Amino acid sequence: MQWPPKLWPISPIGIVKWFYFYLVPWNLIYIAVSVPVLVYLTPSMETMKTFSWEWIAFIFARNCMLLIVFVSCLHVPLYVKKSQGFDRKYNGRWLARNNPNFLFKNQLMDNLFWTFTSAVPIWTAYEVLTWWMFANGYIPYVSFNKHPVYCLAVLFAIPLFRNVHFYLVHRPIHWPFLYRWVHSVHHANVNVGPWSGLSMHPFEHIVYYSGVLIHWIVPSHPIHAMFHLVHTSLAPSQTHTGFEKFIIKDGIDIRMEDYYHYLHHRYFECNYGGGGILNVDAWFGTFNDGSPAAMEKMNRRVMSRQQKTQSEGQSS
Repeated sequence: MQWPPKLWPISPIGIVKWFYFYLVPWNLIYIAVSVPVLVYLTPSMETMKTFSWEWIAFIFARNCMLLIVFVSCLHVPLYVKKSQGFDRKYNGRWLARNNPNFLFKNQLMDNLFWTFTSAVPIWTAYEVLTWWMFANGYIPYVSFNKHPVYCLAVLFAIPLFRNVHFYLVHRPIHWPFLYRWVHSVHHANVNVGPWSGLSMHPFEHIVYYSGVLIHWIVPSHPIHAMFHLVHTSLAPSQTHTGFEKFIIKDGIDIRMEDYYHYLHHRYFECNYGGGGILNVDAWFGTFNDGSPAAMEKMNRRVMSRQQKTQSEGQSS
């Protein structure tokens, strides 16, 4: 089955397939995680009206544990137990060791360092500010009970918005200066693993998580902000497993998606929007499906840009 499924030309079967692939399994999983985390593992709005280290530390610890549990469900079977070996793996190597491109010369340790010293604190900061603003009525709140259709529509639209937002914040950090000082941290991971997803420079985390600010403007319910943050934090481990499918047992597997984002890590200059349901790269001419024609198009685009840069340098 093609991923992402084609929606055009529009047909009833095409619409059903699109919605199915959009929701199953990952977006349903992220929603299923978000609801109990909001209901049972988030302080009350009354508590969050005032900044306090107690509830902020609780949210930070909760986010750490949530990430550890979720990512370990992918990392342990695929990279520790190696339950399916290289079957459906895009790259025929395991995570790097004794490699000077990584902190501690170890890819996994490098990924864990950036995840827990930068990603989780910045994720927590955005979440804390969002809850504080919700609690004090500084951002527009909408009731799920009074406006269920609107709230469901916003919930449904969040991954679509994230797809576009990711492209818009990702493309600029491939500009030479930002790439060298910021994005190269993430792109050290050519052969990716689940912990590579949030292994980024702090500046990249700041712009990456900034998508949640949409809920400071668009009337939202707290579940929208929670789903947005959970999706932003957990989806990278899924899209960076390095495997096409996670095989549960014979005949049962889970689609991991992101071959297109794997190609981005391998070739850098394509698929800036990842492999989301919206093929944003196709809108901007940066899509690469790995075919010879797409590779040739990408190479022509890169060479043209390099020639332009060289000519500008010579003229100056």
